[in-house]
Amino acid sequence: MRNVRIAMCQTLCIYGDREGNFARLENALRSAAELEAQIACFPEMCILGWANSDAHRLAHPIPGTQPGHDAERLCALAKRYRQMISVGLAEKNGQLLHNSVVLIDADGTLLLTHRKINILTELMTPPYTPGEAIQVVPTRYGKIGLLICADTFVERHLQEMRRRRPDLVLVPYGWAAQTDQWPDHGKELARTVTKAAKAIGAPLVGVDLVGEITRGPWRGRTYGGQSVTSDAAGNILAVAHDRDQHIVEVQLPLPIQ
Repeated sequence: MRNVRIAMCQTLCIYGDREGNFARLENALRSAAELEAQIACFPEMCILGWANSDAHRLAHPIPGTQPGHDAERLCALAKRYRQMISVGLAEKNGQLLHNSVVLIDADGTLLLTHRKINILTELMTPPYTPGEAIQVVPTRYGKIGLLICADTFVERHLQEMRRRRPDLVLVPYGWAAQTDQWPDHGKELARTVTKAAKAIGAPLVGVDLVGEITRGPWRGRTYGGQSVTSDAAGNILAVAHDRDQHIVEVQLPLPIQ
């Protein structure tokens, strides 16, 4: 076991602003590289925005079918900054739209895609199509699993992940509430992350957005940041700033190969 440097990259998302969101993502990767992070973790749907119905028109397949598609751009960024990255993004699959997260190795290889299972169908028309599988993938840092936000609310998903015995779980969040519920709403995120880490029996890195929801029934609610890393026992190791962009480096002992 050796310490691995992981960056929680808590970024601002402006809905539909693909190029601006990519610029903020790359700036965060650059900052993470300056911290000598080996893994950089980003929030849920940080390219187009969560519950953004425009994603039915704007989203790309994973892997992409043309140069410049989102997954290919992310692979190029991982290779450029020599970091493994996890990023939440919209995935177009034929006529279906998934809320997905990708894990990409530092050489630009796409290692794993997870499609969110526990979706909130009432927040977007047509809604996301839920995924089905919970998986882990062997990496240079041990077995890494991926979940997305509300997946961690469901005990059977946590137990399914536990059965796969991950060494690390990465979870992008879109943790939002009415503006007057912050900063206290961040305590609920911390409780969710620590509970999930204990249930799975592995360290969990939960990275939230900052910004405002500007589409759908939750329009006007805000993402409050306060990203959290927990160890397998549910001890909080790091918390990011409240309602601001922040890059936080945390070290976790992992079985480097």
